[in-house]
This record gives sequence, C-alpha cells and structure tokens, in this order.
Amino acid sequence: MKITSACYVVILLFWGCTSEQLNYEQLNRTLLSYAQVGSAHLTEEIAEVNSPYFDAVFQRPDFPSALDSAFPGDDIQQRIDALASIGGGKLIIQKGNYLTGRLVLKSNIHLYLEEGAVVEFKGNIEDFLPVVFTRNEGIELYSLGACIYASDVKNIAITGKGKIVGPGEGTVRRRTMTHDVIENLVFADTPIENRIYDGKTADYIFPPALIAPINCEHVFIEGISLERSAFWNIVPTYCDNVVIRGVNINSIGIQRGDGIDVESSRNVLIEYCTFNTGDDCIALKAGRGHDGLRVNRPTENVVVRYCLAEQGHGGFTVGSETAGQVRNVYVHDCAFDGTDVGIRFKTRRPRGGGGNSMLFENIRMNVVYSALRWDMLGQALHVGKQADRNVQVAVNPLTPRFSDIRMNNILIEDAADCIKIEGIPESVLEDVEITHVVGRGDRFLVARDARDLRIENSEFQVKDPKIDTINVKELLQRKVRLLAL
Repeated sequence: MKITSACYVVILLFWGCTSEQLNYEQLNRTLLSYAQVGSAHLTEEIAEVNSPYFDAVFQRPDFPSALDSAFPGDDIQQRIDALASIGGGKLIIQKGNYLTGRLVLKSNIHLYLEEGAVVEFKGNIEDFLPVVFTRNEGIELYSLGACIYASDVKNIAITGKGKIVGPGEGTVRRRTMTHDVIENLVFADTPIENRIYDGKTADYIFPPALIAPINCEHVFIEGISLERSAFWNIVPTYCDNVVIRGVNINSIGIQRGDGIDVESSRNVLIEYCTFNTGDDCIALKAGRGHDGLRVNRPTENVVVRYCLAEQGHGGFTVGSETAGQVRNVYVHDCAFDGTDVGIRFKTRRPRGGGGNSMLFENIRMNVVYSALRWDMLGQALHVGKQADRNVQVAVNPLTPRFSDIRMNNILIEDAADCIKIEGIPESVLEDVEITHVVGRGDRFLVARDARDLRIENSEFQVKDPKIDTINVKELLQRKVRLLAL
C-alpha cells in the first residue's frame, strides 16, 4: 500500500481483523434492498420520525368538506378559485387529458389527480404570465415561477395517482437561459422588484419549476408522477412543515432536471419516492452568493427515508447553493442504484454557506463515480479560477464550510471512488466520522484539504488501495481493512 501526503502529519492506525470485523455479507443482510424502497412501497401511515436533531410530527392534512370535480375541457384554475372562495376543499381531477397554463393553489386546497388523469402544461411564455415572486437557483426574482405555484398560503396538497407533465415545445424551452450562471445576470444590488424576467426585459427567461410553493405552511404532496419538467421538479421555498411521499419523478435527459430541491425550508419529510432525473435526485439548498446571505434562511430539520434513486447526478446532494446553511439533516434507509454520485456535498467559493449536523445511515448504493463525495471547488466553467485549489482566496463572507457529518452502515457495491474529498485550503472540510462502511470500487480514499477525518470499523475492497492526500490533518483509521479487488 502506498500512502502519499503533502507535508502534513497523517495518523494511520490499521487494526487486524477481529471477530467483530464488518464484512459485505453482514451489512448486506441488514440493509433494505433496491427492491424494498421507493414509491412502490408507499404506506398509508406516516410513521414517527426519529431524528437525532429535532422533534416534529408529520401527518396528513385536514381540509374542508367541500368537493368539486374537473373533467377534460374544464378550466382547472377556475374551479380552484371557486373552492377557495368558500374556504377550500378537494378538487378531483377526473381521468383524462388536460392542457393548461400555470395553476395557482390557495389556502385549504387539495388537488387530487385520479389514476389516468394527465395534467400537461402549455409551452409558451404567455401561459405563465404575469410574473410571480420566486427563487431561481438560489436568487430571488420575478419570473414565470412554476407550473403549479402557491405563495403565502397554508394547508395545501397535491395527491393521487395521476400524472403531471411539464411544458412541451414552445418559447419556454427555446428561450430558457443556458449561456451563463445566474449571478452574472441577476445582480445582488438590483432591487428585487426590478428583477423582472417576463420574456420582454431580456431575450431569455428563467424556466418554471413544475411544483414550487413559496412562503407556505403545511404542504403535502403524495403519490403523483411527474414528467418532462422544464427545470427543477418539486421546489418548496421558505416553507414550513412539508411532506413529500410516494412521488415518481422522471426527468431523464433534461438539463437541470432536479427531482426535489428543498430551498430554505424547515421541518421537511421526504419518503418513499423514486427518482430518474436529469440532474440531482434530492438536493438541499439555501440561497446563492450575496443574495442568499441577504435572505439568510437555512434549510433545516429534514428527514429523508425509504427513497430509491435510479438515475441522476447525485442520489442525495447538499448544495451547491447553501449561503443560508443546511443543518439538522437525517437520511436513512435509502438506496441509490445507478446514480453518478451517491451522497454529495457541493459548495463553491463565490456561493457561500455549507452545512453541519448531518447523519446518514443504513444506505445502499451502486454508483458510477464517487460514493461519498465532497466537492467545494466546482468547475472553472461556473466559478472561473476559483475552481483551482492553488488559487489563494482570503476568507470572506462567501467562504463555505462543512463540518459535523456522520455516516454509518453504508454499503458501496461499486464506485470509481469510495471516498473523494475536495475541500478548500482556506476552509477545510472538518469533523467527519465514517463508520461501518463496506466499499467496493477502484479507489479507496482521495482527500484534499480536510481535518479530523475518522474512518472506523470498515472494509474496502479496491483496485487501488493508495491513500492520496494533500493538506489533510488528523486522519484517523481504526479497524479499517483494505483488500485487493
């Protein structure tokens, strides 16, 4: 075994195999399989949440008893408004095909899609006007918003076994901004009321998400299928008490087609969902750059469990827009089968934030690239020279930081890198504990800019057992067994 390091003391303690040594067979028996998680296993009951970080009760919402139905050819928004005018109730979208512009939910509205109901959204900019207040990639502005939008309301639900389909061909997709990063176009010193993108103020637009409530309380989404999003699929922003369960999301081939992005929201439960996405499957975010610092709202108190990620950039991702911080996150009993990365932490030097107080346990994964990945630098395409760790950057308000992360009972069935860390010299990754991991792959550990990294009671079977480190301090390995693959 070859160990490389760059001028820093690395502590390595390898203990021999004991009767308590964890191995593949033992861990494989204890974890749920790929066939035991995801939307196919949705339960009627919402089980108690046992997070080490917070106490919360998630339950089904109650709605007024009023009922109405929509049939193909009906104006769905008109029926939503009529229910809202009498205090709310349940609108049943009957089986059939619907074509509509943006829908806006009001307080106490339950939108229920029967099996066989397909709600498809129109594809032109005018179908999503007037512009509404929203957040796009972590920056506040007025834009097309979302296909299903809600603002400053309470007690809303979208449930059923029907399907929601994003915009087809039209000006929304033809004029979507793809040529730059958003902070180079929407400046932090521009008043929010002047950040208007309606297709007239610029020759591009920021595309609508599929479902995006903002400033809402008690949001419940269950059972539906989502397809062909123009952008992120489900995006609760500045929301409190959000439950997303049993949802099927398919956005393969769609650039920035994230599955569920939680933006500066709190008390969130995501469970029994299945993902095949064009970007990250589940991502926790909290604002971008100086605009995110101004808002300064974290994403916190989140539980993710019993989810299946099949295709996507990351099975579970924190970032990269985290200016307001991400904290108190508990992810357990999930499986990632075929995603590019398993668990990924992303920040960027110009975007700020980071996170702490996170626990991941009882997770099975088979991934293409990295299983456990910290990426705090990004690509030059997005952040220029700051993507190079050798470029010196002084600590500033946008310096990100990740710390206090625990991982336990993780089975890595295949990966190019079992553990890959790219911190930043001015703010190293620190206080990470990885225990009871069995990993198979090409490489065991590559780490840049980290401190207080502990790997214990684990086994890695890899082609290259080299430990490749630069600027890593206090690396402790206890009862770690490395085997040749």
